[in-house]
Amino acid sequence: MKIGLFFGTFNPIHQGHLILAHHIQQYSSLDQVWFVVTPRSPFKKNEKLTDDYTRLNMVELAIGNYPNLFSSTIEFRLQQPNYTVTTLAILREKYPHHEFSLIMGEDNLGGLHKWRNSEFLVSEYDIWVYPRLHPGSKTPQVDMQRIFRVENAPVIEISSTFIRQAIAEKKNVRPLLPPEVFHFIDGSNLYQ
Repeated sequence: MKIGLFFGTFNPIHQGHLILAHHIQQYSSLDQVWFVVTPRSPFKKNEKLTDDYTRLNMVELAIGNYPNLFSSTIEFRLQQPNYTVTTLAILREKYPHHEFSLIMGEDNLGGLHKWRNSEFLVSEYDIWVYPRLHPGSKTPQVDMQRIFRVENAPVIEISSTFIRQAIAEKKNVRPLLPPEVFHFIDGSNLYQ
């Protein structure tokens, strides 16, 4: 089975995440997309995060009606900060019959050479890249042979940071969130 791994803190998961994951799964060779809920990104050391299991719960609420989208807690048990290459090694060992790929935004592609063991990542794993309005000016400094741009993918510029700030300012963010996630956040006073 071909699995695309969509890494993120998902603080919170929003419509953009869902639209992109669904589109990539439908218009690529991937059988499934797994949302890998990251306890802490090595590139966002000072980010204040909602509890891991609360973010996981929101992901599971959001993907409940999508049969090819799944959540993963694989990184919850790993030393933090964790690196993608470590997660991939563990997943390969745990699921030897699956073929894993990475999913990332075009804005991350320019900095991929800074990732731990980036040469290994780009030589061993396909990387599915979705478009961003502001992809960054950096030319990717990695081998592009296994990097695939997702054709006709919608450009979604919704940010979890914006959503958290809007909630704190008492703005209505209902259209930006899956309904189940909106009701969960609204009922639990998260981000206020």
